[in-house]
Amino acid sequence: MSFSIPLFSLNFDEIEEKAVIEVLRSKWISTGPKCEELESLFTGMLQVKHAVALSNCTDALHLACRVLDIHEGDEVLCPSLSFAASANCVRYVGATPVFCDISGTDNLNVNPVEIEKAVTPKTKAIIVVHFAGFPCEMNAIMQIARKHRLKVIEDACHGPLSEYRGKKLGAIGDIGCFSFFSNKNISTGEGGMIVTNDTALHQKIRLLRSHGMTSLSYQRAQGHVTTYDITELGYNFRMDDIRAAIGVVQLKKLPTDLQKRQEIRKQYLEELANIAEVIVPFADNREFVTNYIMPVVLKNSTPEKRNRVRNLLHEKGIQTSVHYLAIHRFTIYRQVAKNLPITEYVADNEITLPMYGALTKENIHYICKTFKTIMKFDFHE
Repeated sequence: MSFSIPLFSLNFDEIEEKAVIEVLRSKWISTGPKCEELESLFTGMLQVKHAVALSNCTDALHLACRVLDIHEGDEVLCPSLSFAASANCVRYVGATPVFCDISGTDNLNVNPVEIEKAVTPKTKAIIVVHFAGFPCEMNAIMQIARKHRLKVIEDACHGPLSEYRGKKLGAIGDIGCFSFFSNKNISTGEGGMIVTNDTALHQKIRLLRSHGMTSLSYQRAQGHVTTYDITELGYNFRMDDIRAAIGVVQLKKLPTDLQKRQEIRKQYLEELANIAEVIVPFADNREFVTNYIMPVVLKNSTPEKRNRVRNLLHEKGIQTSVHYLAIHRFTIYRQVAKNLPITEYVADNEITLPMYGALTKENIHYICKTFKTIMKFDFHE
């Protein structure tokens, strides 16, 4: 089905094309100067000491668990309302994810109260996901972490440049992880970044990113070193310079794109306020955020009603999605599943509306007007 208003649209133009061509003509396309440039830009914009470019955010989360010495027998607290990578990374190192419920239908982030209730002697770390770029209650979460001597990993893939009380998301916990997947605020097709203020962790991350090798091919090609050692069992989690070049352009475009998204969300909030059957999560947020997606939750609904509303929107040319299928419901996690009533309601009754910088006022008005008409007849028929 083709949509007149898609869920997402890439913020690409000839600048990305030119950046890729320049890398191709440079004759160096693997990890090299463009990765270093992207890392440098990232540390500056996030006000963090260290950044390492990676092949994707899943690898970033995996490395975070690895360098924080999470292993078999450990438990890691995490939300279920997220993409599966937020829990899979825990399994990669042999540990057990312990799912915690979210705060409410108006706040889709993990609830600090539920985090504290889930702490046991086996708990080693907390993974938080800043849903749609809106910040978790990091003061409360960091207080819990300090009290119980836990590490904190921020899955900030929705929130590059989002803020919490003046701090950038990803720079508050021990390690922050970002995604450059094709539909993210920064798009490189595949790609990610891991950040930290801990120099020892940074050195270990950089080592493990490339097979545990003490030098990279680019360093040897430049004559800085002639050999290398392998000191730890590492991975091939490197980003290449082709994608890094796209990332540099995307990162420079980001502030302007986020400002457009702020204006789009403002119009959404004004027009969706007239639909009584809908909750707009984070409606009271006053922080600067990325507005990665535009989630809404249907009141007094069922999965069948939600799906019917989505289908009717699709018939009108408006593409939607669902964020997310609850991780604890997947077959692979049934042994550690638990009752998460708010997460389950949202997973069954959330609809993600289109959100990207190129949306016009007319687009948003059409989406909200159509949505209101559908809700009026579908819920009151």
